Amino acid sequence: MGETGKRLEQLGITLPVRNRKGTGAVDAVLEGDYLYLSAHLPVDADGKPVYVGKVGAGIDMETAYAAARLCGLNALATVKDYVGELDRVDHIVKVLGLVNSAGDFSSQPAVINGFSDLMVEVFGRRGQHARSAMGAFALPMNVPVVVDMIVKLR
Repeated sequence: MGETGKRLEQLGITLPVRNRKGTGAVDAVLEGDYLYLSAHLPVDADGKPVYVGKVGAGIDMETAYAAARLCGLNALATVKDYVGELDRVDHIVKVLGLVNSAGDFSSQPAVINGFSDLMVEVFGRRGQHARSAMGAFALPMNVPVVVDMIVKLR
């Protein structure tokens, strides 16, 4: 087990295992030293939403933060699936988080902190990244948040 795997163990984090049956769209594309992840949702191992609803209208900040963190766990599982060991991550380059927002909700960055904080917990400085956090009128399966990212590999 690599250093990052040991770090996950110390944090008490177990990455989800999903059945990744797909068609044309895939969870990630590896291009050279970069792994481009598709949007990851707060879903369980069967791909069913763990959280649903709009943030600011039915979903509170604490729940939205947890949903963003689950997106991060699912994204880390994808990285591990595609490259074998999380130690191959040189750093997280860019993150885009979309928040299913009620009309007057404007704290999207605080929601996406659930994802970003996890990346720093797991990778330390390697987890720091450029980021955009924006509101969306609707998201797939009515989930409160989706996140994608670009990862530079070693």
